[in-house]
Amino acid sequence: MVAEIDKRSGFCFGVQNAVEVAEKALLRGEKVFSLGPIVHNDKEVERLSALGLVSIDLEQFNKLKNCKVLIRAHGEPPETYLTAEKNNITIVEATCPIVKKLQSSIKDTWLKTRENNGQIVIFGKSGHAEVVGLLGQTENEGILVSGPDDLVKIDIKKPISLFAQTTMSVSEYNNFVELLRSEMKRKGISDPDKLLHVHNTICGQVSNREPHLKTFARKHDVVIFVSGRESSNGKMLYSVCKSINSDTHFVSSPDEIDRSWFTGKKSAGICGATSTPKWLIEKVYDIISKI
Repeated sequence: MVAEIDKRSGFCFGVQNAVEVAEKALLRGEKVFSLGPIVHNDKEVERLSALGLVSIDLEQFNKLKNCKVLIRAHGEPPETYLTAEKNNITIVEATCPIVKKLQSSIKDTWLKTRENNGQIVIFGKSGHAEVVGLLGQTENEGILVSGPDDLVKIDIKKPISLFAQTTMSVSEYNNFVELLRSEMKRKGISDPDKLLHVHNTICGQVSNREPHLKTFARKHDVVIFVSGRESSNGKMLYSVCKSINSDTHFVSSPDEIDRSWFTGKKSAGICGATSTPKWLIEKVYDIISKI
């Protein structure tokens, strides 16, 4: 089987940075907790756990004192930092710089929009760690939307500042914006952009992978997409590949590879999410290249 790894697949800068920060601390022999899984990939979490990284949830975090806790690339709401200060917890900061900038932008805009009765609207996945951190910048006054059904949450007669979670699909975000504009026009607002301010906050590393993966998926008879099951970005990019190549298969580990997928196929493309480690993609490649 002729196999090819997509060169752009693997950790984005934010995740790579978080993993490196954790590794350096652990190799110095420090005891480090991670608030939530450091990355939405079970295999990478297992690898770092073997080095000593301990994943904890919010309830456990609130009980900790006098220790070090890593803030992963997704970021955290302000309340987390207040708890850390109160409990003498040293924060190991690994929030993605792009997420950090988005948090600041949302907070600044929220403070300004309060003066003109405006709304902060965030296009994202409910319960996603990044979204929790973004909503926290507005003291949870922000409005979370995930699709067309959530248009009813927005008061279209008030100013709207619209932001997107950094790992959302560009096409889905653009579709939502157009639906919102159409709804505003339908309700009698002739120039929606006088009230609607759209912020382009999807990470470039994410948005650029969509068209690239479409080209990559077309090149091969079969595509193997490697990602953690919980990865929002993984689900989105897998669907991009599947839309181009129906013979696209999702695996979270090499054990899930089914040899029947390659019957009658000549080439296989192996790619993954921004939360998929390169070493895992390479393991999948090693197996497929020998079929």
